[in-house]
Amino acid sequence: QVQLEESGGGLVQAGDSLRLSCAASGRTFTWYVMGWFRQAPGKEREFVAALPWSGGSTYYTDSVKGRFTISRDTAKNTVYLQMNSVKPEDTAVYFCAAGPITKWPMRDATEVEYWGQGTQVTVSS
Repeated sequence: QVQLEESGGGLVQAGDSLRLSCAASGRTFTWYVMGWFRQAPGKEREFVAALPWSGGSTYYTDSVKGRFTISRDTAKNTVYLQMNSVKPEDTAVYFCAAGPITKWPMRDATEVEYWGQGTQVTVSS
C-alpha cells in the first residue's frame, strides 16, 4: 500500500521559514515525479513544486520561485519543501504528490497518481 505522509505544517508569521516533509512508502519511486500541491479555502488545488525522484531538474510555480525549495533524501525516502519568506497568500493545505515520470513536471492535479492527506500551513500577517 502506497503512503505519502506529510508533516511539518503549522502557524507561522509572514517572513518566517517552514519545512514540510513527505515520507513515502509502499513502492519504489525511481520512475516517479514527486511534487507538492496546495489548496486554499474556496480555491482549486494548485501546483507548487516538483522534482524527479531519481534527481535532476526542479520545477516551481512562479509565485514561489526564489522562496521555496523542493528536495529529496532517497536514503530516508522523504521529500521536502523548504519554505522561506512565507507570505499570507501561502496559507493553504499542502499535499505531497507522486506521479509517473512521463507526466513531468506534473503541474496538473489530474496527472497525480498518489496523494498524501495534507498538512495545514497558516501564515499570519
